[in-house]
Amino acid sequence: MNTSMSITKTRETATKSYSQDEQNLREDLAAAYRLIHHYGMTDMIYSHISVRIQEEPAIFLLNPHGLLFDEICASNLVRVDINGNKIDATDAEVNPAGFTIHSAIHLGCPNAHAIAHSHTISGMAVAAMEEGLLPLNQASMEFYNRVAYHDYEGISLDLDERERIVASLGEKKCLILRNHGLLTVGRTVAEAFYYMYYLNQACQIQVNVLSSGAKTIIPAPDICEHTARQFEEPSFHNQEVARVWEANRRLLDRLDSSYRQ
Repeated sequence: MNTSMSITKTRETATKSYSQDEQNLREDLAAAYRLIHHYGMTDMIYSHISVRIQEEPAIFLLNPHGLLFDEICASNLVRVDINGNKIDATDAEVNPAGFTIHSAIHLGCPNAHAIAHSHTISGMAVAAMEEGLLPLNQASMEFYNRVAYHDYEGISLDLDERERIVASLGEKKCLILRNHGLLTVGRTVAEAFYYMYYLNQACQIQVNVLSSGAKTIIPAPDICEHTARQFEEPSFHNQEVARVWEANRRLLDRLDSSYRQ
C-alpha cells in the first residue's frame, strides 16, 4: 500500500465520533507535529510526540509510523495502550522503539501527559558531549541544573529499559538521551512543545559557540540558578507557554489548517 493510500485509509478508519476533549487533544498533538516540521526539527519519519487521552485504562495518541510530520492530522493519530498495542482497527503501524521510551515516562511520571522526543542535529550533537548542556546564554539558563541524562543502551526495543529511563528523568521536565537525542515532558502538549523548542535552541547556541573556537563566558552558578528560577516562576512560565502556543496555532492556521482534520 502506498503512502497516500495509507493516509486515506487511516483517516477513513479513524473517522468516528470523538468526545470534544479528545478532539481538542488530537488537534493539539497534530499541531505539535506540524510545528516540529515547520521549525526544521524532524528526522524524516522518526521520533515522536505523544499525549495521554485517558487515565484508566491508560490510552495514548501517537503518530502512525511511516508518515512525515507534515502529514499528521487529528484524524490519523493512532490510539494505543500502555504497551503500544493499537486500540482501533487501522492499517497504521506504530514504531515499537519509539513507544518504549514514551510508555516508560507516561507510566512512571503521572504529570507527563505529553512527551516530545526529537533527533535534531544540534540536540544529537550536545547529547554526544561529555559536559552536556552548558549555560552559555539566557536561553540555556532556563535549563540550568534542570536537565537529566540517560546513558545510551542501544535502540530502545527492550521493555526493561523503561524503569531506567524513568529513574534518569526523575522529576525533571527535560532529558538528554546520550548519543541519541532530546526528550521533554509537559502537563500539556503546549508545554512539552515549548520545552522542546527552547531546549533545542539552547543546543543550537552551544554547537555554534563551541564550533567558533572562541573563549566562552559562563556566568557564575548563582546567576545561572537565579535565571532558571525566574523562568520557572509559575505565573511567568504558564503565561509564556500559553502565549507561545497560541501564537504558533495562529501561524499554523494561516499556513495550513489541515492539521485539524
